[in-house]
Amino acid sequence: MVVKKNMIKINLKKYNFYTILSILFILAGLGIWIDWIIRYGIVYDIGIYSLVSVFIIPGIIGFIFTLLETESVED
Repeated sequence: MVVKKNMIKINLKKYNFYTILSILFILAGLGIWIDWIIRYGIVYDIGIYSLVSVFIIPGIIGFIFTLLETESVED
């Protein structure tokens, strides 16, 4: 009997345009949040969290998906 297992690996040497774009999304979200804190002195505000989450969540997901490598291993 052949059992196939999918092994998920993250290759940090596999950078491309989408990886850089994802990093820029994360940095833009953090930059907006830090700018908001400096200008208004408010850390806990639902408005800024809703704006920053639009940048950071796709940035993290894109960063992970662009660096994934899947291999099927037969046992």
